Amino acid sequence: MSEGWVLDASPIITLAKVGHLDLLLEVAPDIGIPLAVFREITAGSEDDPGRRALESGWGKRLGGSRIHPEVLGWSLGAGETEVLSVALEKTGWTAVIDDATARACARSLSVPVIGTLGVVLRAKRRGLVTSASEIIRELRYAGLYLDDQFVRAVLKQVVGEDW
Repeated sequence: MSEGWVLDASPIITLAKVGHLDLLLEVAPDIGIPLAVFREITAGSEDDPGRRALESGWGKRLGGSRIHPEVLGWSLGAGETEVLSVALEKTGWTAVIDDATARACARSLSVPVIGTLGVVLRAKRRGLVTSASEIIRELRYAGLYLDDQFVRAVLKQVVGEDW
């Protein structure tokens, strides 16, 4: 069984904005970017770091995937829908999504899910970064919404850092 992570736009965009996009390559067993996600990111501003990374060949593109009816009922965006459909199709793959509704859908379908915060925490546990809290602050400044209480609790419990 092959394991990997199928990426939604938010983790790529925000990690690229703060200069930590390669954390995804360092902590994931394998990564895949669905076509809808690729299109969403490359339709953005020409100076967007995520767009520039994808256009220069960063990451592995996934071909068209069958959209699962169970996912369609959630009325998610095209990227989230394709991410979850790929994760359902590929046994052992995890959806990397920040959107709360998409994460709820993933849990209801028993799809393993992780968010950008989880990527940073894994990188810290593996010794790839010196400060998870510093990167999380940068991510928030770059536009990623994270609840202060949740961040405080997770940082302390998982990597022993203060918020």
